[in-house]
Amino acid sequence: MKILVTGGGGFLGQALCRGLVERGHEVLSFNRGHYPALQALGVGQIRGDLADANAVQHAVAGVDAVFHNAAKAGAWGSYDSYYQANVVGTDNVLAACRTHGVRRLVYTSTPSVTHRATHPVEGLGADEVPYGEDFQAPYAATKAIAEQHVLAANGAELATVALRPRLIWGPGDNQLLPRLAERARAGRLRFVGDGLNKVDTTYIDNAAQAHFDAFDHLVVGAACAGKAYFISNGEPLPMRELLNRLLAAVGAPAVEKSIPFKTAYRIGAVCEKLWPLLRLRGEPPMTRFLAEQLCTPHWYSMAPARRDFGYVPKVSIEEGMRRLRASVEPAAR
Repeated sequence: MKILVTGGGGFLGQALCRGLVERGHEVLSFNRGHYPALQALGVGQIRGDLADANAVQHAVAGVDAVFHNAAKAGAWGSYDSYYQANVVGTDNVLAACRTHGVRRLVYTSTPSVTHRATHPVEGLGADEVPYGEDFQAPYAATKAIAEQHVLAANGAELATVALRPRLIWGPGDNQLLPRLAERARAGRLRFVGDGLNKVDTTYIDNAAQAHFDAFDHLVVGAACAGKAYFISNGEPLPMRELLNRLLAAVGAPAVEKSIPFKTAYRIGAVCEKLWPLLRLRGEPPMTRFLAEQLCTPHWYSMAPARRDFGYVPKVSIEEGMRRLRASVEPAAR
């Protein structure tokens, strides 16, 4: 089968491409740049921007299925930049699927689409959680719109499913964990609140496996068609324990200090005003959305994913930490 992966050069994208090649599929990746790692896998690369409808049409032509994984992530940036990548880009992918008769689309969403400033405790671990309201970040707001468009597109001609992997980590991450380790080594990392809020995470191989499991079950009329699913290891840990175990695995110092949520929230509000006013580069160290994310419990039931497409995490957090340490040790020698 010929399969297109959007954003195949990213952390999860490369895991998806690698797994699909191992399963015997012909794989193409739609990226903004060129990635030697994909070339080494034998993955064909098409360069373009998701917001360019013609480029997306060209990429989708001739494929049998699409894994739409590409998105603009992060906690900072203009709403329009997120909207163009995440909403317009997703609409372009859906339109191209219809034009070229693609029958299956697996969409990578995020649990952030359900984020609320004060998350109801009774929602934790639940099978279904409603969409969030009054998002403080364009990433969550635009991903929520895009996910709803994907689910609404499910029908007699195109089967769609959305997966919401929570905090993906593991060997090969060149974004989140390296940045956390750098800040920890510089003494600039703090917990927001007491760090006891439980959070789910997803080891990279489990995140990819969930996509493959959903794809294998996805056909028109399938139980998973037109639905969204939380994905994780199913092993929620207190934020303090989780972060320090990840930092220890990559040889970074533990974090002990914390700041109250209200203080972090006020700092985030000030940063959000100062960054555009002073035209400061890069992301601010804190935003209101980030403060909420860092001190809020985030863990959900895996029962729907297990029931509808057989997702069972194969790599435990303990085994994932061992693999992460092993991947870092050769570079440290």
